[in-house]
Amino acid sequence: MDDTVTVREARAHLAEIIDRSVSGGSTVITRDGKPVAAVVSMDDYNALEDAIDEYFARQAEETARTEEGQAHYTMSQVVADIFGENDQGHAA
Repeated sequence: MDDTVTVREARAHLAEIIDRSVSGGSTVITRDGKPVAAVVSMDDYNALEDAIDEYFARQAEETARTEEGQAHYTMSQVVADIFGENDQGHAA
């Protein structure tokens, strides 16, 4: 089986695709010739999620440094404001 399969092929060979991902391989699934999904191991998926989290944490730290002296809000303050639980502004 190739590393790229159509949706139809993925349906027909799902067990093989999963086995490949567990062994460290990946499979790209295409629809109308365009990549639309990928099947990877949970370890690879978790590593990607961790990398994304780290990236956004670094972006937030950089933003905080460049906006020093401006008002900042904690996530709990933002959530409280979204749900109308607090009517006051929250400068940190």
